[in-house]
Amino acid sequence: MRLTPLVIAATSVALVAPTAAQAHSPATHIPAAPGVSVPGGRYEHSVELNFRAERGTTVRYTLDGTTPTRDSRAYSPGRPLRIKKDTNVTAAAFRGGLSSVPVARGYLIKSREKPLARLVVMSDVHVGSHATADKKYESFFDTIGSIFPRPDAILSNGDMINDNGDGKGPDHRIVSEIFQTELARKGMTGTRLLISNGNHDASLAAIRAGYPRAWFPDSGGGYYESDVKGLHVLTVNTETYDSDTAQRTWLKKRLAEITADRAQKGKPVLVQGHRPTTGTTMDGQQAANPRLAEDLSAFPQAILFSGHSHLNIDDDRSIHQRDFTSVNDGSMSYVEVDHGYQAVTEDGLADRFETPTAQALFVEVYKDRTEIARVNMAADKHDIYTGGQWSANWQPPYASAGTLAGSTWTVRLKGSTSRQIKDNFRYTDSARNTVAPKFTTRTPLSRVHDAEGGTALRIAQAEDDQMVHHYDVGITDATTGAPVVSSKVLSDFTFMPRPNTLDIPVPGAVRGHRYVARVVAVDAYGNASPAASLTFRK
Repeated sequence: MRLTPLVIAATSVALVAPTAAQAHSPATHIPAAPGVSVPGGRYEHSVELNFRAERGTTVRYTLDGTTPTRDSRAYSPGRPLRIKKDTNVTAAAFRGGLSSVPVARGYLIKSREKPLARLVVMSDVHVGSHATADKKYESFFDTIGSIFPRPDAILSNGDMINDNGDGKGPDHRIVSEIFQTELARKGMTGTRLLISNGNHDASLAAIRAGYPRAWFPDSGGGYYESDVKGLHVLTVNTETYDSDTAQRTWLKKRLAEITADRAQKGKPVLVQGHRPTTGTTMDGQQAANPRLAEDLSAFPQAILFSGHSHLNIDDDRSIHQRDFTSVNDGSMSYVEVDHGYQAVTEDGLADRFETPTAQALFVEVYKDRTEIARVNMAADKHDIYTGGQWSANWQPPYASAGTLAGSTWTVRLKGSTSRQIKDNFRYTDSARNTVAPKFTTRTPLSRVHDAEGGTALRIAQAEDDQMVHHYDVGITDATTGAPVVSSKVLSDFTFMPRPNTLDIPVPGAVRGHRYVARVVAVDAYGNASPAASLTFRK
């Protein structure tokens, strides 16, 4: 679906390369992406950014995750852009009617207070070969190093490989080789790696055979305890938890002993297990092990990290508190959204719930709080299908590496009793966000034509205090009364930068017929904007 652009590169990260004849003309040469004086990463002070670009171009930038356009703020050489808080900075170089590929960088701005421990939490690695994973993990570990040069631990929370009962257990050695290579390359010699068992990890024996003993020090049941700089980390085996009496007894006993220790007051107990438990993150999607939720309910100091679902961490439903804290890890291979939505693709609207985005959590435990940053390893705009074939193996470089997938979550364990701690939870069902998205332009809807003369409805994306999840789109042929489009269309929120517009094709549009479009922007909690409407003819 090729549509005539109304704004420069606003709907796509990828740009078409100029022809050989055009390459010699400055007016038709697509500018190179701008460089920046300070790389993205974690800083304990504000940073000042200067951009570098080709002569004759203007650098324009955004600070809200959107794609820069000709109307975005222009960088003035010699006047640095100061970043004082966590921010995604997206910049592109413009010359005339052309722009570069936009490049996004994430900046985490912290104080000089030192955390007790720093941990990276990832999940669903799904590595199958060196050929598809080596370069990806070189990029991923570069991103890890830009935030935590020496993490105290990396938790890899299940599904390290792609075994489906088909004998791929030896692939664990491939993952081990890749991770050991990257840890050595980045000088992370003191970083502990702690693995949990997932449903695609073959057998416990295959895990033990594939990794150094220190990475999976279980005593036979796939569960174990680790000490990370005085912080208790309990790894559970969610493939057997509900039916494993010994594991349940062990977990409850250790939680009771740890939380009874006065020296642990205010400190979290981190629990990692591959599958989410019932009634917690993402409205309970793809959850299992109700007895794990039951056993953790007496311990509000517990923070449970889980993966398995591949559900994205852009969505603030990925953290949940009631009796304890649950956090969704996202996925290092590809992410998902709730089923039942469509996405704009090169072929028009298509049923999609997956995108080739990789994400992880960066956890800092302080004396009085735990801060959990959400980070994209790769979030460039791509369809999960290429030439009709499904593939999540997009290769670097990634223009979005290290960008932030949302604001940092802060977990505080305030109170002297379990009841007091629970009463002070902030990410509860009762405290859910109630702010609705809103359209911020006077004319958020417009009609556009594609190169073949077809008609499409262009939506200028709405704004929200967290994120716009999707749009309820209805288009009716008013001449005949027949509905033409009735769809829930994803806002492409898993990509960085987010496209500024979405083009919804109007299939079978008839010349001279009158069409009525109605669009409502909806966030992840179901808060809905007032409807935007447009009447148009082909």
